[in-house]
Amino acid sequence: MKKHGNLCAKAIYEAEVPPFYYVPQSKDCLVLREQWIRAKYERKEFIATSISHDACTSGSREGFLWKRGRDSKQFLPRQFILSARDGVLKYYTKESKGPKAVISIKDLNAMFQTEKIPNSHGLQITYNEGGRTRNLFVYHESGKEIVDWFNAIRAARFHYLRTTFPTAPVSELVPQITRSYFKEGYMEKTGPTHKEVFKKRWFSLDSQERSLIYFKDPLDAFETGRVIIGSKEHGYEVRASLPRGVKGRRWKAGLTIVTPKREFVFACENDREQEEWMEALNEIISQPMTA
Repeated sequence: MKKHGNLCAKAIYEAEVPPFYYVPQSKDCLVLREQWIRAKYERKEFIATSISHDACTSGSREGFLWKRGRDSKQFLPRQFILSARDGVLKYYTKESKGPKAVISIKDLNAMFQTEKIPNSHGLQITYNEGGRTRNLFVYHESGKEIVDWFNAIRAARFHYLRTTFPTAPVSELVPQITRSYFKEGYMEKTGPTHKEVFKKRWFSLDSQERSLIYFKDPLDAFETGRVIIGSKEHGYEVRASLPRGVKGRRWKAGLTIVTPKREFVFACENDREQEEWMEALNEIISQPMTA
């Protein structure tokens, strides 16, 4: 009876959830889960008789978000304008006459980062700038507002994907709208000769781009570098050890990514972290590379 009741409620309150709208899972942050419940039962945004005029459904939105400064590291209010029709996200500072940045929706990604930022409404926006990952860290005091921004970005991305790949089924496009990093955390890294001093870096594993991106600090605006993760068929593998003769500086749980051209050597803080990185990297390496 309870299962039947849940199915009936879902049929009513989730009758018209847009394909781009992010439906949170139990592991997602509180603001996503809370606003999903409010959207369904308080605002009744997805019932069949509702007519939504919210800008997030069209992939267009305008307003102010608190953005972390690249150099000052302070959060200051900045005006953001998103347009799916123009295919861009812009933001402005008080000092700039024109937009401070014009970001193509083609390269745009967004993910909640409530611990990294740290703010319970913290959102990380990423895009490609000059071949490097550029990070914007933003938040809004209102949980509804920041979730609406997130879904507006997803709507704009969905519009771009539908336009670019008109024959692709929706089920194939939805996973490409936005993504969270597969795993993140600190490791120590040495250089190409393995004689360089191990340096502590923040790593973000992007499974869609098959890249292990690293930063000096988790909130850096630009990446320091990256390691491309190929497939097993192309000679890539990961080993739970350091090469012979190599010793970590502080952390001893070694990890080596073997590529056709060189070996990238890291040290994890403990065995559990080593195991988690091994599992995440092996999952990507086991998948064939697509064109």
